Amino acid sequence: MPSLLQIEHLNVTFSTQTGEVAAVRDVSLSIPEGGTLGLVGESGSGKSATSLAVMRLLPPQARVNGRILFAGEDLLALPDEAMRRVRGARISMIFQEPMTALNPVMRVGDQVAESVLAHAGTRTNKSARTDAAQRVSKKAAWSRAVEALREVAIPEAGRRARDYPHQLSGGQRQRVMIAMALVNHPHLLIADEPTTALDVTIQAQILELLAELREKYKLAVLFISHDLGVISRVADQVAVMYAGEIVEMGPVARIFSAATHPYTRGLIAAIPTLKTDRSRPLETVEQRARPGVPLPLREVGPGHWARVAP
Repeated sequence: MPSLLQIEHLNVTFSTQTGEVAAVRDVSLSIPEGGTLGLVGESGSGKSATSLAVMRLLPPQARVNGRILFAGEDLLALPDEAMRRVRGARISMIFQEPMTALNPVMRVGDQVAESVLAHAGTRTNKSARTDAAQRVSKKAAWSRAVEALREVAIPEAGRRARDYPHQLSGGQRQRVMIAMALVNHPHLLIADEPTTALDVTIQAQILELLAELREKYKLAVLFISHDLGVISRVADQVAVMYAGEIVEMGPVARIFSAATHPYTRGLIAAIPTLKTDRSRPLETVEQRARPGVPLPLREVGPGHWARVAP
């Protein structure tokens, strides 16, 4: 299956008052059309920096090099205006905390409709293109917004579209974010820890909703999380990040049954199960010093790569 997103030797460095800090080091990964890649690692490992590099939303002090190919087009080489047409229309993103991502003084329906209006004149579905000069009316954009809210299972979508973010629950706000991300029918969805701030019951509902929408729209998904348990439910492939590097990647079943890198094994051992002895502390993942010259990724099984000694 051809790759929709191909990241090649991505490096992200931030300039600080004390010097430069490398956040992402030589990351290469790919996502096929309709596939889901789970990017997992602890806070500060470089997961979000990788996703923001794809969206070209990193702050000015970030320096990025490498290649990010989307449908064969290098996103890092696109002019700003061309990238704005891609962002939100062909690639969308769901953020971790919807209360900070949503405008608190704007009705949620207007915020979803604004996403429609912002991309009028770009491709709105997989089979049709609109003329660049064509514009969507505000009434039509509102109708599409209400339909998008209905599609993400917000009850009484027409009425709730007139509510403000603070009037919705955390789960409903995350559904609004999903509606905003999918209203233009993108090809790639980046979900940056979309369930972290939710309780377990709502988390399961959001994951089920994303799975249904992925199947319906044949979406490719980059799902970012620190929780391997969540990744095991949503992803086909897993890439494990540590200190800005991919230390292991491969099929979900292979990673969970035959993890090779010590960091991956530590993450899996730290997952509590029904068989976990509650009288003993949970396993912890020891901090590992990053070697000056990292080991190269090598194939340790079919499609299974890890930074381990031969």
